[in-house]
Amino acid sequence: MTTSQNVLVTGATGTVGRQVVAELLARGHAVRALTRDPAKADFPDGVKAVRGDLTDPDSLAPALEGVTGLHLITFGGACFAPLETGPRILELARAAGVRRVTVLHGGGPSPLEDAVRADDGVDWTVLMPVEFMSNALEWAPGIVDADEVREPFAGRLSAMVHEGDIGAVAAVALTEEGHAGREYVITGPEPLTVGDKVAALAAARGREISLVELTREQAITRWRAAGHSEDVIGFLLEVYGNTPEVGRTVVDTVEKVTGRPARTFAEWAAEHAAAFGATGAA
Repeated sequence: MTTSQNVLVTGATGTVGRQVVAELLARGHAVRALTRDPAKADFPDGVKAVRGDLTDPDSLAPALEGVTGLHLITFGGACFAPLETGPRILELARAAGVRRVTVLHGGGPSPLEDAVRADDGVDWTVLMPVEFMSNALEWAPGIVDADEVREPFAGRLSAMVHEGDIGAVAAVALTEEGHAGREYVITGPEPLTVGDKVAALAAARGREISLVELTREQAITRWRAAGHSEDVIGFLLEVYGNTPEVGRTVVDTVEKVTGRPARTFAEWAAEHAAAFGATGAA
């Protein structure tokens, strides 16, 4: 049985942060959730909302008192700019007695992650998840309104990961020995095409969903209409049209770290069926 730890979670209102909080609670640990406005925080019972801002590292000092583990994100502030405050955050963390740090990889190099990797005063672990299963929620309006998904590159593969499994890996790394200096790529248990995902969502909600494959030109038009810059559109074309090997290759990190298999997209779809217009039992 793991001894109870006291962990501070930054980015606690985000997709992954909420899962880190939930997993730590489920494992019996004390959890502090960092937020700029604790009065507006909405966390589960047992979570202590604490004030702080990663762009102003000295504001974290009170929140770090008595903390043994710290979960970090690499972006902060209203504009989600890359954080340059990593060295000071880590200095404060070491002074407070923090022993373990996890950092959620942001998709590319970042000053904060570089600072974490360079720090030999804490046991750090970098979490590198592939596509989140929760990205499928982007399809919910089209499914609810028209029973269809409209996407380009329908045959592309993704080893997408349940966000709860990211939280579980983080919780273990923050509270148990054996994860220092590790870089964990985190995936789901199977590579899926867009069609595979649509079929799982249809089964979960109990009603068929049509898949309309957009051409490259149609996709570009849609992304421009949505206000995406040409740089972002170029990135989307590359990722969707030529998915990197790491994004479509299954690894067993979740099972190795947590002791249980990674959750499937079918499980995720069943959990979120209501968002896609479920009509009853799947």
